[in-house]
Amino acid sequence: MTDNLEMSLEGVERRSLAEFTEQAYLNYSMYVIMDRALPHLGDGLKPVQRRIIYAMSELGLKASAKYKKSARTVGDVIGKFHPHGDSAAYEAMVLMAQPFSYRYPLVDGQGNWGSPDDPKSFAAMRYTESRLTRISELLLGELEQGTADWKPNFDGTLEEPMVLPAQVPHVLLNGTTGIAVGMATDIPPHNLREVVSACIHLLDQPQASVRELCEHIKGPDYPTDGEIISSREDIISAYETGRGSIRMRAVWNKEDGDIIITALPHQASPARILEQIAAQMQGKKLPMVADLRDESDHENPTRLVIVPRSNRVDLEALMSHLFSTTDLERTHRVNLNMIGVDGRPAVKALNTILREWNGFRINTVRRRLEHRLQKVLARLHILDGLLVAFLNIDEVIAIIRYEDEPKEALIARFNLTDIQAEAILDLKLRHLARLEEMKIRGEQDELNKEREGLEKILSSEARLKSLVKKELMAVAEEYGDDRRSPIVSRSEAQAFSEKDLITTEPVTVVLSDKGWIRAGKGHDLDPLSLSYKSGDQYLCAVKGRSNQDVVILDSSGRSYSLQSHTLPSARGQGDPLTGLLSPPPGATFIGLLMGEEKTPVLMATDAGYGFITRIGDLQGKNRAGKAAITVPNGGRVLPPTLIDTLDGALVVAVSNEGRMLVFPVGELPELTKGKGNKIITIPTARLLSREEFMLAVAVIVPGQQLLVHSGKRYLNMTLADLEHYRGERGRRGNKLPRGFQKVDRVEIVKNS
Repeated sequence: MTDNLEMSLEGVERRSLAEFTEQAYLNYSMYVIMDRALPHLGDGLKPVQRRIIYAMSELGLKASAKYKKSARTVGDVIGKFHPHGDSAAYEAMVLMAQPFSYRYPLVDGQGNWGSPDDPKSFAAMRYTESRLTRISELLLGELEQGTADWKPNFDGTLEEPMVLPAQVPHVLLNGTTGIAVGMATDIPPHNLREVVSACIHLLDQPQASVRELCEHIKGPDYPTDGEIISSREDIISAYETGRGSIRMRAVWNKEDGDIIITALPHQASPARILEQIAAQMQGKKLPMVADLRDESDHENPTRLVIVPRSNRVDLEALMSHLFSTTDLERTHRVNLNMIGVDGRPAVKALNTILREWNGFRINTVRRRLEHRLQKVLARLHILDGLLVAFLNIDEVIAIIRYEDEPKEALIARFNLTDIQAEAILDLKLRHLARLEEMKIRGEQDELNKEREGLEKILSSEARLKSLVKKELMAVAEEYGDDRRSPIVSRSEAQAFSEKDLITTEPVTVVLSDKGWIRAGKGHDLDPLSLSYKSGDQYLCAVKGRSNQDVVILDSSGRSYSLQSHTLPSARGQGDPLTGLLSPPPGATFIGLLMGEEKTPVLMATDAGYGFITRIGDLQGKNRAGKAAITVPNGGRVLPPTLIDTLDGALVVAVSNEGRMLVFPVGELPELTKGKGNKIITIPTARLLSREEFMLAVAVIVPGQQLLVHSGKRYLNMTLADLEHYRGERGRRGNKLPRGFQKVDRVEIVKNS
């Protein structure tokens, strides 16, 4: 049995499964890379695109021809050159016909070929008609002039060009995207005039850097009129490395108070953008937008209207938010990956691409000239034979008439070549009358002149380069157009934060002694008139705006922040802060702050230490808050004090023993956290026994008065009255008048 099996396997190759699968996958990978997904540097086309264009040229579908059904073209493509699905071939054809997808469309379509809203909404190929565009001649014009290498088609019955003889760097003009195995390509489109200008510069300066070439190629040029907002350095970096990204932004203007969007980024769908904005409106994330309309028509292909709720809306800020959160701003990848002239895929820098293409073009022109030279030489050879026949016309006729083998007789008699003899024998009788010596010699002179010109160019690299430059300039003159995508400098788009979307209105935040917090609308709210839980009472209140955070300070010296618009209403008794925050064990809440983030605040402990900080530095971003002020042994945190202005402000420190010290606020340091500097001297022993401590600290500015309360009595002091108590920071201070040795509190009021 085993012997029979061995005999049956004779001549069969045996390979391990691992080796077979690895080789099969590698073969598939190379096929996808080389024959499907990546464009060739020479003509900038993938195989399916090249086959579509060649098949259309073979069908005679030039720009001047009548349209033919797309199904006819697709049938020829898949039947003769591209044995794949018809839908894939048709989709590739559609892409080349869409003016919003291709910067320079190669197919001229008639019928429904899709729209920017939905590029894949094109009609079936049995309905649409197509032909080539004029610019496709730049790929096909020299095809029959000995410029292309040919290979058999998939079944060996026909031949197809391996690379089309492109007259411009089409790989950059229309760009392409593709995903192969292990690699991808994203080549953006460019402006024909700019690319040609860079090619010419590189012919003159072969070692030109990418930065020099970017003086000619400013950046990509997309089919849409959206703005390119990438910086010049980012664009140059993408061209130098072959990888990067390009950011595009919609163009808008203000018209009768409305926002009018007139151009979108490449591949941005107007319908999709309207959906994105409408979703934000429904989610109450765009309260400043009242209405949204699409007024696009034939005269205005893109016209999206955004109606603000009032004329007080900051349109610049609104558009910045929309740029950040919708497809009004898009980022396009740059990955200059292509199959080089050497047949290998690689990511190339801009100067490498253009240098290789210039070499490809010079070689193509040389092949074209050599092909033409061979044609000229062949015709001159025939003309030499025809001239011999004319000069001996009677004898030639006699030989043809009487000889059994006239061809050999002509060759022997007049020393002709086989080709010359064949040309003489192919002459029709009616042409003999026209066979005049002057005409033959005239054609010889013209062809000899052309031969000399061709040989001169082919023998000189400089002349060949000059011809290439001249032809490039002619192409740019005939087919070039202005840049569509302006390159501009714009600020970074910034989305609205949750605070920005909140309607700004005055609020009063109230904190109770037991740590219950609530907020009421308006600044005329009386916190003392509110109801409190049994055993609880009013502690403090602060006024601010609904889009501001409220800062809470606890007895351990930590600070916290909560969004004021999220606090419970003052109509109720509020919520306990311990449910919203996580203070240290035993800590109690002692004060509130609200205001702009840069508003200065005096932080102090009753040990006589303090410093200046800002509201923004006190905002804790989580439940545990942040360390704000260090509390010395025996000390306690005093409620924070807002400072209206630092100009001319004085710090007033009062101890419970009736001592007062006044000094300029500038003598205190500005810190984000810490213990601070000494404000007034409190003996450590007396502080630890709580016999003496700093009862209060305040900041007074011109136009204000200080009220010092002691029992039912109070002392009203102006800035002039405080001069008696001025001294250096950190001193003991002077005693207040008789009757104020025990101070209860101090209060700052405006001058009456």
